[in-house]
Amino acid sequence: MAALVRPRDGRMIGGVCAALARRFGMSATTMRVIFVASCLLPGPQFLLYLALWALLPSEKTAAGAW
Repeated sequence: MAALVRPRDGRMIGGVCAALARRFGMSATTMRVIFVASCLLPGPQFLLYLALWALLPSEKTAAGAW
């Protein structure tokens, strides 16, 4: 499994779904659909997304890259 970091490529908003998809070996689109579908259920999904956005480190860039 890959490390849990928000990737620089493939982000839509914060990169949380892309990070989770990479971690669990699935496509980012599938993870986004699962997240949106889970928002229809009661629970703190949106707050969890915001917390992960704030707590997950961003992926490091290569030396000299912007």
